[in-house]
Parts: sequence; structure tokens; C-alpha cells
Amino acid sequence: VPFARYLAMNKITNMKRYHVAKVYRRDNPATSRGRYREVYPRRGDFDIAGQFDPMIPDAECLKVVHEILSDLQLGDFLIKVNDRRILNGVFAVCGIPESKFITTCSAVDKLDKMPWEDVKNEMVGEKGLSPEAADRIGEYVQLHGGLDLIERLLQDPKLSQNKLAREGLGDMKLLFEYLTLFGITGKISFDLSLARGLDYYTGVIFEAVLLQQENDHVEESVSVGSVAGGGRYDGLVGMFDPKGRKVPCVGVSIGIERIFSILEQRVKASGEKVRTTETQVLVATPQKHLLAARLKLISELWDAGIKAEMLYKKDPKLLKQLQYCEDTGIPLAAIVGEQELTDGVIKLRDVATREEVRM
Repeated sequence: VPFARYLAMNKITNMKRYHVAKVYRRDNPATSRGRYREVYPRRGDFDIAGQFDPMIPDAECLKVVHEILSDLQLGDFLIKVNDRRILNGVFAVCGIPESKFITTCSAVDKLDKMPWEDVKNEMVGEKGLSPEAADRIGEYVQLHGGLDLIERLLQDPKLSQNKLAREGLGDMKLLFEYLTLFGITGKISFDLSLARGLDYYTGVIFEAVLLQQENDHVEESVSVGSVAGGGRYDGLVGMFDPKGRKVPCVGVSIGIERIFSILEQRVKASGEKVRTTETQVLVATPQKHLLAARLKLISELWDAGIKAEMLYKKDPKLLKQLQYCEDTGIPLAAIVGEQELTDGVIKLRDVATREEVRM
């Protein structure tokens, strides 16, 4: 929403950006539960705004998500993809009145957390749909697959009669062709139960979930929660533009907080040390009165673009300096003592193996 408003206010019609910054919730969050209106940084956003040929930017958004989740090595993941138009087409051919599309949508959205029977009961009991209509929806929203499923639905006698669904399926087919070229369809599933609660999505919608094997004997993997989501929101900029000028947009948000907590749990479990710096070498001295030698050497290293550190003490003990390397994970110590100064060399020590070379 803030991005759409920014485009409208500054009359920008073309922009591609990523952004990790404060996010402001529009609702009134329950501050008592640690949910604040200003959150930082809850997510990283990647958006492409502008009038382009169908599904090319959309495919790139999915490629970005795939790349991020692969690089972070969070384990197995799945990116579910659907299209609002296909969903609305399904509701229409199942006989749902348009006034009930959004509430039906929010019921369908719970399918990843609840079994179909419970979702059906909510549709009938709370949303006022007939059991027959709910069953008809159930036949569709439990389907998931790839290009083969898209082809099958394009031939579906009921669905192919619906203009919206036809458009959506045509675009979905294009999208999967591009994703095949990007080589990422292995992690992507066309999933008719994906609804994404926000009603400003106009076309393709997606959500990435992490998967976890339930146990070693079962192949079945379960979702442990969504780590990214997004979609196409072609109408949003027009809502903020005084002249109603439309700018088509597609974008994705990566849930940074959630990913961090997963990474933290993993590090804790493995007991490994996390390096918080990129320092390559600590400049150290074994005797007193050698601060000048350290300052000269570290200056040369810095000028050469080497990431170096030293302790801010005139005469630190060598053991203390080496201990600092171990604590912070600095791999090398460059040691200059009186003998080294005389010989015009330094002693480079590998902190982990304690090997030393003179250079």
C-alpha cells in the first residue's frame, strides 16, 4: 500500500525496486501482544511497476523468491501459485453470488491450516453457502499440480465457459512456460486453494512455505508456515491517484523476522558459532611498546582493502589478542614482534590450526 501511494503521488509509471525498511500496519494491532504499528524490518519487498507484456515480471518475482530461499538454505520449500481470476471463475461456475466472493475466499484461504470438512462447515454454517455449492467448490480447490493441471482446467467444460477463469488460466500457462525456462518449476505448485486474504490482488498470487518431513518413515511433508507472499495488484495505484491513472504492479514480500527466527533456532540446535564480523586478520604484537608497529601495519592492510582489526590497547598481552580472534572467529593473526621488525617480516598465524608462516 505505501509503495502504491508513493507511485501515485510522484506520478511514477515505471519502477523496479527492493526495499527493507520500516513497515506501518494500517490496522489497529494488539500492542499488548507485542504487535506494534511500526515494525522493523518485518519483511523485504521486491516490486515491479509498469505496463509490460503478461507474466514476464511475475515470473521474475518468483525467480527472486526461489533464489532467496535457496541461498538461505532454509531447507525444503514450496512456492504455491494461483490467480484471483481463476478463483473468482471457480466461485462463479459453482453458483456463488459475487457479493460472497471475498468471504468465500477467506474461507478457502484456511485450507492450508484446516481440513476440507472444517472449511466446508464454515462456508455453509458461517458464510451461508449451500452444501451443494460448497461441495462444487471443494472439487476445484483441492487440486494442485503444474502445466498438466492448467491444460486440464482449460478443457474443463464448466470453467472454460467463464471469461475470467479462461484469462487467468491462459496467463498461468504462460507463467509456467517462463518458470520452466528459469528452471524452477520443481519447487512451484499451481494450487487452487491459495487465496491470500487481501482483496487488492487482481491476478496472479503466490506464497512460499517451508516444508518439514513429519518423520523419517513418511514421505509426506508438512508446511511449517509461510515465509513469503505476494501477487499482482493492478488497481492499487489508481486508488491513490487523483485522476485514477492505473499503474500495473506485481510484487513479493519476504518475511525477514520469521526467517531470522528459523535460522536462529537452527544455529542454536547445531551449537555452531556465528561470525558477526568479516574481519580477515587481527594485527597483534607479542611485546610491549609496539603500538607504532601495529598502527603502521594495519594502515597498510586497510589501504590494500584487507579487513583488519587490532585491540585498542597500547600493550595488550598476546594471549588476550589470540583469545579475541577465537571469540570473534577472526581466522588469521598477523604478529609483529621485535625480531620480526629487525628481519623485516611478519608472522602470520592460522588461529584455528596454530600454524605459523613468516612472510
